[in-house]
Amino acid sequence: MTAIDPRALRNACGQFGTGVTIITTRCEERDHGMTANAFMSVSLDPPLVAISIARGAKMLPNIKKTGRFAVSVLADDMEDLAWHFAGKPKGDLCDVFERRNDLPVIANAVAYFVTDLATEIDAGDHTIFLGHVREMSLQHERKPLLFFGGRFGGLADPHPAPAMLENAGYEFIW
Repeated sequence: MTAIDPRALRNACGQFGTGVTIITTRCEERDHGMTANAFMSVSLDPPLVAISIARGAKMLPNIKKTGRFAVSVLADDMEDLAWHFAGKPKGDLCDVFERRNDLPVIANAVAYFVTDLATEIDAGDHTIFLGHVREMSLQHERKPLLFFGGRFGGLADPHPAPAMLENAGYEFIW
């Protein structure tokens, strides 16, 4: 079996376009945040979302300590925030948070999810946290910031979503 080069794996995974989020928590009377694109919906009943955090990330022990985290989905005009929380601070940023259930979320984000930690899963050099959603919000008029191939961008030609299907067990026949 051929070994997979970590950089090649990262480059290949970078071909999957994603949204951009800021993961936040409040620990020891301070707000903590990090940019991440490893976020997904896991379950509607119960309402669960997942994030994946590298073992070396400063955020990891904060989430473990607090047992809570929030996820803010960034809008297409929030690239400066993405860079700021990715370790390239922008000194002129202020008042970026609002409080929801005593956790910081990004003001005017496309969506946010406030969670209580449901479980954590050791996964190689990352920890996957499942969060039970306690509060959420969605701003339909905002467009998301996207990440693809190591670059930020937006929707070039957004189309309206098709009508929502009633049944969660979709079957598509072509």
